[in-house]
Amino acid sequence: MRPLAPVCTPLLLLAIGCGGGGDAVREPSAGPPVAAPAPAPGPVRSFSYETLDGRELSTGSLSGRFSVIGFVATYDVASQAEARFLAGLFRDHTPRINAALLVLEASENRPLVEAFVAALKLPYPVALADAPTIAGEGPFAGLHHVPSVVILDAGGREVFRHVGLITQEALEEVLRGLERASARPAR
Repeated sequence: MRPLAPVCTPLLLLAIGCGGGGDAVREPSAGPPVAAPAPAPGPVRSFSYETLDGRELSTGSLSGRFSVIGFVATYDVASQAEARFLAGLFRDHTPRINAALLVLEASENRPLVEAFVAALKLPYPVALADAPTIAGEGPFAGLHHVPSVVILDAGGREVFRHVGLITQEALEEVLRGLERASARPAR
């Protein structure tokens, strides 16, 4: 695992100094984050959010390949690192995979989210979550902690969920395993 480069931007300092303003909760970690067991592929996650550039981040827009979705908040330093790990993953593995960010903050924080995206130069779609998603309800039920990552298969079914910071290298390992498993013939 490569070391994290120190990242300090005026935006980050402002966010830390002001305590942020959102409803997402960051759980304290007692040790290294542990991935939840991969759920058995269940029903397709049906969702649709508007991205900052006015496009759609949805089940349909991500279908056809594995999709890695990060759940973050602008006021959380670990979320900033997760956004960068996803940027590396996106850079190194597009068009094989999709990557996107879902910011668990209210719509009135849009200017802060836009500044966060610009400061980090994020190359993938970024959308603001709706109130049910921020509360841990809706298509990603139970997931309202930051940072978190979900991987959907090509059909839009959740096949991996991780609460806590996860590196690009760890995500690549998970994706390799998922790709191997999906390439095996069904019994």
